[in-house]
Amino acid sequence: MRLKLYISPCPNDTFMFHALVHNLVDCEGLEFDVEYHDIEELNSRAMAAEADVSKISCAVLPALMKSYALLDSGAALGRGNGPLLVKRKGFEGELKRVAVPGEYTTANALVSGLFPLIDERPSVLFSEIAEAVERGDYDGGVLIHEGRFVYERRNLELVADLGVEWERLTDLPLPLGGIVVRRELGEELKASVERVLRRSIEYAFANPMASREYVKAHARELEDEVIDKHIALFVNEFSLSLGEQGRRAIAYLTGYEV
Repeated sequence: MRLKLYISPCPNDTFMFHALVHNLVDCEGLEFDVEYHDIEELNSRAMAAEADVSKISCAVLPALMKSYALLDSGAALGRGNGPLLVKRKGFEGELKRVAVPGEYTTANALVSGLFPLIDERPSVLFSEIAEAVERGDYDGGVLIHEGRFVYERRNLELVADLGVEWERLTDLPLPLGGIVVRRELGEELKASVERVLRRSIEYAFANPMASREYVKAHARELEDEVIDKHIALFVNEFSLSLGEQGRRAIAYLTGYEV
């Protein structure tokens, strides 16, 4: 059976899905037609129920649950992995207009909850936020993916690590993203996709360099050091299974029990 799979081009996704996409593990007869989109595009397309299997932001889950079910595997969830709120060096004004990587992203939900006085949060493609803040287009910006590792090379400085603020408030790991499957495909197929994805992640852990060419073909930052940091931060034991703690974290963020 062929399934339409949407993921992001970021190293954590391509690292986890490499073996699945390239049929390096038992895929139980499933084949995947892959499309790569930034996280806000993934959220929007999921709300339109386009894909059979898709990466999404955890914050958008309540709007999707009639159409999709969250998988136990494939999450970007953990500690010390939060988006970074930054500003241009020397900017002394109040942060009023802050660029976020999408209306439906977990990053936007965090800014809204942790910094309620920031009431203007225009959506900007995640890879363009750092440069836009540096130019002075916005008072600040929220960096995700590879951008959080290289912002110090720019004329930017940290205002707050939103993950640290989240953990201080909740004492829970931060749920950034997850993988969902279309409900109409049925429980049996959902379980099959979940098994295949877990095998793919286990393969990635056992063969960490096998996916490097594939990862680099899609990554925004090509330096091995940045890629390694990205994968180490966002792919962990929660990626194999949410577990009780991961489920509590998602419930706290979304108000929805998974």
